[in-house]
Amino acid sequence: MTLAPPLARIAGTADAEGVWEAPEGYSLATTCFPLQRGDGDPTFAPHPGGLWTAFRTPEGPASVLLTHAGGELRARAWGAGAPSAVESAPGLLGLTDSWAAFDAEPFLASLPRLVREARRRNRGLRLPATGRVVDALVPTVLEQKVTTLEARRAYRYLLRRFGSPAPGAGGIAPSGLVVAPTAAEWLRVPSWEWHRAGVGPQRSATVMRALRSASGLERLAAKTAAEAAAGLQSIPGIGVWTAAEVTQRTHADPDSVSVGDFHLAKFVGYALTGERTDDAGMLRLLEPWRGHRQRVVRLLGVAGVRAPRFGPRMTVQDHRMH
Repeated sequence: MTLAPPLARIAGTADAEGVWEAPEGYSLATTCFPLQRGDGDPTFAPHPGGLWTAFRTPEGPASVLLTHAGGELRARAWGAGAPSAVESAPGLLGLTDSWAAFDAEPFLASLPRLVREARRRNRGLRLPATGRVVDALVPTVLEQKVTTLEARRAYRYLLRRFGSPAPGAGGIAPSGLVVAPTAAEWLRVPSWEWHRAGVGPQRSATVMRALRSASGLERLAAKTAAEAAAGLQSIPGIGVWTAAEVTQRTHADPDSVSVGDFHLAKFVGYALTGERTDDAGMLRLLEPWRGHRQRVVRLLGVAGVRAPRFGPRMTVQDHRMH
């Protein structure tokens, strides 16, 4: 697929705009789903034809409206960072992610019927690549060893408390749309605010430790996914799971597997064999498709498989209790 070049600044409308051909069967919601930390993530907002998002670029913040209609994907951006935001939109939309090797025979034929059918029904699924390491790392660290509910509640609190209103919020962009704090702003969050958010000292310390090398973190975006994962894991408190969750979003890493996830191994085992398994078992099951293991996991996720619950759920912990 050939990408159309982004359009130049259009006076009177957006500060920058780009239009691209949508892949056959493309789903904006499914592709961008991993980037949004729950329905209440204030860096995203719904739109009838797509969704809003806001983030910071090297030139400044931007509010971006992503829409899909008539076979076209469109990114319209406002704010100082609008041109850079539009330039990065193909990665954000998953348009830089190629499934050609995955879809080629005999690789496709080697996949279980469930995965092949999920691919047939989701021909337009793409893996997004934001290139924004800090934006991906902070919420991922907050999700370490706690429930998704707890982590997302903490992230919402911190964004609303320390994020910045997105360009045009309450006018062009929806009210409440925010840009996540910069690394310097995260570093200024006082300890009692982490406490009020329900973030334990171990996770907040990991965030602080990582962001003291923020410039080095952002340089990881230019490296391969494997190199970026290795760089992340050189920081104390960041392991295989955290690195994988980050590179899946920043690099559209087609092979990373979130080893150590509380539910994933059980889910993959059940989907592929009908039986629960552990991390080692999951990796053995996925090994024949090395190079595309994350694609297989994503397809299992959209295949409609619902594994039964095994044992008690992880309890929600309140780190604000004295």
